[in-house]
Amino acid sequence: MTPKHEKQEFVTVLVRDPRVQKEDSWHSYIDYEIFIHTNSICFTRKTSCVRRRFREFVWLRQRLQSNAVLIQLPELPSKNPFFNMNNRHHVDHRRQGLQEFLEKILQDVLLLSDSRLHLFLQTQLSPEDMEACVSGQTKYSVADAIHSFASLNRRFPIEDEERKKGKNDADSDSESSSSGLGPSDDSISCGCKASPASEES
Repeated sequence: MTPKHEKQEFVTVLVRDPRVQKEDSWHSYIDYEIFIHTNSICFTRKTSCVRRRFREFVWLRQRLQSNAVLIQLPELPSKNPFFNMNNRHHVDHRRQGLQEFLEKILQDVLLLSDSRLHLFLQTQLSPEDMEACVSGQTKYSVADAIHSFASLNRRFPIEDEERKKGKNDADSDSESSSSGLGPSDDSISCGCKASPASEES
């Protein structure tokens, strides 16, 4: 019997599925799917999926650093002036660097308390809207924004089916249930199809 092991919190983050998005007829950029699965009480949603572009990661790091001056934040992958979105190696190297960045960020309890991080990972709000929400300039709270995004983007039918099978008599309306769901990559690959492109690159 290892009750401590059963209660151990985890956060799994995957940065994957890079896609080229057209900004206009002349400009394109790549965004990445960020998949989160966790049983941590720090998170409003236990499973989420959003798409973010490199410029938004840069914004996130700057905001986290300004709010946690004494913490040495991990670096983002360096901005390569010769970055070619048609070069698989370039794209995958950046994707790996972004995943390592988030993995390290999510290990720090102080950074986990920053609402911007949760909005970044669990909503599709732009940086401007995230700032407005955190500073109380919106009609919705951080939790409202996360729940609203989740209800508009229900892309995890497998999670719902698992919950119904395991908890027939339980309240199945609680979507932020921390039922230790651990889907394989195959079962979660349907996570994010295409989300509206953000305003930053």
